[in-house]
Amino acid sequence: MIVRRLAGVLAGAVTGGLELVLLVLAWPLARWWAPWLVALERARLRVLLGHDSDPGTAGAGYLALRAAVGVLGGYVAMSLIFVGLLFVGGACWAMLTGESSPVALEFPGIRLTTESWAIGLTSGIFLLAVGTLCCQAVVAGERRLARRFLGPGPQERMRRRIAELTATRSGIVRAVDDERRRIERDLHDGVQQRGVALAMLLGRARHAFAGAPGPAADLVAQAYAESRHLLDELRSVAWRIYPTALDELGLRAALAGVAERAGVPVTVHHGLTGRLATEVETALYFVAREAITNAVKHAGARDILVVLSEDERTVRVVISDDGAGGADPAGGGLSGLARRVLALDGEFEVGDAPGGGTRVRATLPKEPPCG
Repeated sequence: MIVRRLAGVLAGAVTGGLELVLLVLAWPLARWWAPWLVALERARLRVLLGHDSDPGTAGAGYLALRAAVGVLGGYVAMSLIFVGLLFVGGACWAMLTGESSPVALEFPGIRLTTESWAIGLTSGIFLLAVGTLCCQAVVAGERRLARRFLGPGPQERMRRRIAELTATRSGIVRAVDDERRRIERDLHDGVQQRGVALAMLLGRARHAFAGAPGPAADLVAQAYAESRHLLDELRSVAWRIYPTALDELGLRAALAGVAERAGVPVTVHHGLTGRLATEVETALYFVAREAITNAVKHAGARDILVVLSEDERTVRVVISDDGAGGADPAGGGLSGLARRVLALDGEFEVGDAPGGGTRVRATLPKEPPCG
């Protein structure tokens, strides 16, 4: 690591000298040679100093400051290290060959006698330490300049943060939908199958008790009826958690199932030309299903219209009913739908329909934010 940084500082002193020469002799042509030198400095920072930088708008101003730091700092650091190595090398040679001579050091009240190789070794180690610290300071200065001129600015950092947050919340929506699929599969493959087996056993028991007097036959018949109700409720819960038809057959078939279960006339106008992204289809489905459920349960609607349309960049679903109206957008179901739609960079509106009732509209981009 230290050797690589020393090499980076030395290379920076060399490129800094070249930059100073070009700045003095070819300043009018800076727009031609500055981008090449900036690219060279970016590569040096990445390979030798371990600092990755983004393509920025740095030019001659950055090169001038970097050249000053590189040449001055590199010269001082390399000079100290070079002189320190000379001292250490000379001291070691004198110690091995026995050519060292005594040196008297006199201080007020103190007189010391030592060998010249000891003084040379101590001085060399001190110079090497100072040179290494100077080298670290040059590297820190180079990185600071790189972050200032080559790194992303405040607007770019904000843009990246927004993109990161958008992708993260889109990923949360996908994770929730995946968990819904898993729960639906567990219910279908586990609990529901056991319920079917229980209903079959009770059916056989009812058949065996058929015609037999006594309360046992009545209890078996009631248990069988309850098991059938339990299976129906379980299928309904699994369907509300996540409809498998949405993945297997698409949005049209899934909404057709919602219309069949609504209990009131539901007309679906499907104006989409093809399949959409999974997140978008899922959001459209849950918006339509929740709006239909609210219209039937809370608004007393007798007729519901669902319209799906699209343009080049967005897809829209509008659900209108003839119920009592006055839907609360802050309610648990609608507010949850609004968060789902907004997480995909969409728009969600709840208002009164022109002829009375409630109108729910959701608009989503065809391509959701990527995670």
